[in-house]
Amino acid sequence: MTQHYELLSGDQVLRIHEASLEILDEVGLLVRNAQAREILAAHGCRPQPGSEIMHLPRAVVEEFRASIPPSFTFGGRDPSFDRTIPGDSPVMVTGSSAPNIVDPLTGQERRARSEDLARIAHLVNELPGYDVFSISTLAEDAPAGMFSLTRFYAALKNCAKPVRGSGPPEDTEKILQLAFTIAGSEAAYRAHPFVTHHYCPVVSPLTMDFDSTQMLIYYTEQGLPCYPTIVPNAGLTSPLTLLGTLAQGNAEFLAAAVLEQMVRPGKATIYATLPTVADMRSGAYAPGAIETGVLFVGHAQMARFYNVPNGGYIGLTNSKLNDAQSGYETGMSLALGLAAGVDMFNTGGLLDALMAFDFAKAVIDDEIFMMAKRAKRGLEFSEDNLALDLIREVGPAGMFMDNAHTLERMKSAAFLPEISDRDARAQWIERGALDSQARAMRRVQDILTRDNPVVFSAEVDARVRAKFAGLVAGDSRPPQGWTHSAPPARRERTERRRREAAGQSS
Repeated sequence: MTQHYELLSGDQVLRIHEASLEILDEVGLLVRNAQAREILAAHGCRPQPGSEIMHLPRAVVEEFRASIPPSFTFGGRDPSFDRTIPGDSPVMVTGSSAPNIVDPLTGQERRARSEDLARIAHLVNELPGYDVFSISTLAEDAPAGMFSLTRFYAALKNCAKPVRGSGPPEDTEKILQLAFTIAGSEAAYRAHPFVTHHYCPVVSPLTMDFDSTQMLIYYTEQGLPCYPTIVPNAGLTSPLTLLGTLAQGNAEFLAAAVLEQMVRPGKATIYATLPTVADMRSGAYAPGAIETGVLFVGHAQMARFYNVPNGGYIGLTNSKLNDAQSGYETGMSLALGLAAGVDMFNTGGLLDALMAFDFAKAVIDDEIFMMAKRAKRGLEFSEDNLALDLIREVGPAGMFMDNAHTLERMKSAAFLPEISDRDARAQWIERGALDSQARAMRRVQDILTRDNPVVFSAEVDARVRAKFAGLVAGDSRPPQGWTHSAPPARRERTERRRREAAGQSS
């Protein structure tokens, strides 16, 4: 049985649950969406006279949260990339919806465009540590009326892994028609959906908004994969205690999850959060703070209490550069979450509190993700792995390196990084004395100057473009001046890592 790092005793978990029930019953929830109020009232929740506040009785919450399934599946355009949590955890996901990008040529931050999204999707598809592509940036060049279409098209055209994204109500029909067209028909898509829809319906403190709640209801009614994320910010939108923020955030998750179950009993969801603590010196948003990791430990415990898969935005950074701060903020919270049993990590590629995507950061995060997956494998206890016969054979003062047993395991026993440098200093200098940023950008160039193996076929692309006239090109083209220069051995190693990661996660 897997043991997890925990901060709460069993009695304390129960007390958090009771406190959350008390919040929902006695304080209630401001529900701005009329349809949501009607659904809640029809299932036993009490409207507060003269307001939009709904009170969720304990018995109602307990009844409906009991029907949440214990797993959630992300489907990919290529089914071999399907991932189910918690079984395939840790599932690693890009950060999403940054308005800006660090230009791969100039290193300067600018507004993201559709061509950037196409490159990011291509990159994520080829990086073995990533399991899900949550559409990483916006697209400033989207044609009028095609903002969501532009983002989903560039993502789906260039990535066969599961794609996660969202769009406003007015774009819903277009997004679904795009998915149906790519799949070949509505029936084919519904048989294996490859987009997971995601919204933040509960705005802390204790408020259900209109649009995001509407979309969560809609996709739940449609039986299509979707889930909510809860985002309390201690000191601003939740109490400035970690325990109070945990109790409020847990109540907000229960409210969204119960609404989903009222609409469609047995509907799969994720206990997804982004809990933060504001830097009270300035009120700055601080997802890179270690308290985000600590709060995730608590939320993971609550999710296990409810037997619901969990995860969210953990491993983020406030750093504006891909520097030491970026590394230790990502690494500390991610390691804490991994030890706590977090199933899904939304983190890859983003800097500056989710404001900018950086290609080198995405590659370095991929290496961190591969380390995390190796850590999750643990010691793999077996008599064969104890290797007592081998120890007897080699004996005192012997050498294991040239043994067949070692050669058979040299590619699988340990993760072999490509960005982290392990050479002696003299060799490092001889090879250019590159830091991790430069090595990561070499990897980006290697991938983006090769053909994308999963890009839409001409037939699929023709169907899409016939239906949506004026759509952006959505092609992953190398930045101007980039040419492919990686030696064959590097290409083979990269492809092997991709295949091995897919095999280990399937």
